[in-house]
Amino acid sequence: MTWLSVSRGHAPLLVSLPHTGTEIPPSVAEQLVSLPLARNDTDWWIDRLYDFASAMGATVVHTAISRSVIDVNRDPSGQSLYPGQATTGLCPTTSFDGTPLYRPGAEPDDAEIAARRRDYYDPYHAALATEIARLRAEHNRIVVYDCHSIRSVVPACSKANCQSSISAPMAG
Repeated sequence: MTWLSVSRGHAPLLVSLPHTGTEIPPSVAEQLVSLPLARNDTDWWIDRLYDFASAMGATVVHTAISRSVIDVNRDPSGQSLYPGQATTGLCPTTSFDGTPLYRPGAEPDDAEIAARRRDYYDPYHAALATEIARLRAEHNRIVVYDCHSIRSVVPACSKANCQSSISAPMAG
């Protein structure tokens, strides 16, 4: 899988990079309004910010697939991670600011979402589970560090009064 990489270390630290990817399969790209818009909510530069982790002995799990294809950090049931705040789904149809990502009528249907889950979400979480189990076998305790960032201003959120919760770049 070229979109998923695991760099195994032996320190009790797993670094997860779920949203730094910009790859969009051609079958999805043809459904989108534009590729730049689809990549707008990428966690830019987080992979570069934490590029030292492997040298420290951390295990790094990284996806190159865009969160606009599938957000591997979302609950597949659709339950909101941030009740009462603007959020996106497992296969986002809008950007964080509410701009439609897909051409009208080209949004992923249930079958497409299930296929993306099978092809991307499940393997990503299987890799995380495998690495967590491996590290737990080596250490009494481990740390899983889930690395993120976001645009400094997301207009729909400021209108929805959620600016303070996501306005500053965050990691972890």
